[in-house]
Amino acid sequence: MAERLLRTLAYAVAALCLLPILAVVLAAATGSGDIWTSLAATVLPRYTWTTVQLVSLVALGTFVIGTSTAWLVTTCRFPGARLLEVMLALPLAFPAYVLAYAYTDLLDHPGAVQTWLRATFELGPRDYWFPEIRSLGGAAAMLTLVLYPYVYLLARAAFLQQSFGGYLAARVLGKGPWQAFLRVSLPMARPAIAGGVLLTVMETIADFGTVSYFGVQTFATGIYQAWFSMGDRAAAAQLALCLLSVALLLATLERIQRGAAKRYPQRTGAEMAPQVLRGARGWAAALWCLLPVLFGFLLPTVILAEMAMEAQQSLLSPRYQAFMRNSLTLGAVAAVVTVGAAVVLGTLARLHRTRTTRGLTLVAGLGYAVPGGVIAVGLMVPFAALDNGLDAWMRANFDISTGLLFTGSIWVLVMAYMVRFMAAALSAFDTGITAINPNIDAAARTLGQSPAGLMRRVHLPLMRTAVLTGLLIVFVDVMKELPATLIMRPFNFDTLAVQAHRLAADERLTEAALPSLVIMAFGLLPVILLIRAIARNGARSADMALPQPA
Repeated sequence: MAERLLRTLAYAVAALCLLPILAVVLAAATGSGDIWTSLAATVLPRYTWTTVQLVSLVALGTFVIGTSTAWLVTTCRFPGARLLEVMLALPLAFPAYVLAYAYTDLLDHPGAVQTWLRATFELGPRDYWFPEIRSLGGAAAMLTLVLYPYVYLLARAAFLQQSFGGYLAARVLGKGPWQAFLRVSLPMARPAIAGGVLLTVMETIADFGTVSYFGVQTFATGIYQAWFSMGDRAAAAQLALCLLSVALLLATLERIQRGAAKRYPQRTGAEMAPQVLRGARGWAAALWCLLPVLFGFLLPTVILAEMAMEAQQSLLSPRYQAFMRNSLTLGAVAAVVTVGAAVVLGTLARLHRTRTTRGLTLVAGLGYAVPGGVIAVGLMVPFAALDNGLDAWMRANFDISTGLLFTGSIWVLVMAYMVRFMAAALSAFDTGITAINPNIDAAARTLGQSPAGLMRRVHLPLMRTAVLTGLLIVFVDVMKELPATLIMRPFNFDTLAVQAHRLAADERLTEAALPSLVIMAFGLLPVILLIRAIARNGARSADMALPQPA
């Protein structure tokens, strides 16, 4: 009986995770062909070209920064190398849209930098040229600064795991360090690096806060505008289907690359002595590794702190207490629901290693590749129809209006979070469950434990740390999620992310600094865990800490 219940729950979780994808496909297919023709003739080419440009810039930037810094801290010794090795993961704590608020305040026309230039050189507004931060290039820079750690962590793990025999052979044959890296070490690490770049690409196409604030027209902003500005759900669904197709293609490529990355030869024999960089070369390497940390974490933290002090707002005010309470409630509930569902799926997959159970986990993990705006549209369409149908039936039969029972509550929003972040919860569960010997399961079952008893009395106590890590990661991801929250939140139910976005959209950047700082502070929690894991476990910790989409 218990096993049947476990199987039923697992099927229900997989079905809920698949629901928004199917709903988007169905809504787009049932929409008018005239809408699609109009989209193709007007906004679709612009959205496509802008998204391609943004993705290309971010992919190139994260590849260069992540790969080069990983190689330097792994194979070289220079001033501050040990400290920079862990600090390079810090920008993961920032959502890209928070970084955008900080740098807009610093670099925009009334900002500190341009004000100083005009005052120092006695320039007028039209006497000089300065790069525009609110642009495609500015959005790409913000996303690159916060996403390069994906590439850095996976590349670092690959460089640590690979054998240095080929690199040493290239050096013996007369190749310099740079040529040996390009011709031997880099090709060997290519699958891991490509997997990291594909993760950054998926995050880029899913981003809404940064591109909407900078006025960059991508698919993510197009979906939101079609839903709210034009009130055209069919157009939003068809745009969402385009984005969904690209996201699923990227998820498939990432899965293939991640699988290839696991086949690296492990180090054998003595490790290669790190190359000691002295003098100007050592300081140049230190500066190159410091710059991403400086511009991706340290400088924006200082800017936001200064802005928050200037705004003189208090987190203890009733208004901000409500924002924090809403954010904490959503984060806590979504974390418990998501990790609980991941435990159910993971336990069934552990007990029955079949194609069916593997298919269930693959379907449940698809959400990480689906942008939050697509998930929101995919859930709003069927649940809005259910609300309207139920209300019409109750009015006709009992003269009672039920209102918005589903779309007017936080539970559909929690469901969206579960779909979006199930892959992260499953990744944390897999990290813990793989450390438990299967013989322990067999012994417990022999002693009469049901699947529920095995999960409650054996698995969860042994993998407590992994479960807590999953709870924390999902909690923080929910705190930072913007597009799904904007579209699906109940009326007058605002979070810190929504408040920061609203104030920034109204050009009240100083006031947006306080909620942005709180979001960043919560984002530091899983990064600190990751840094501790890097220091303790080395190569494998970075790969295991990242979400693994199906």
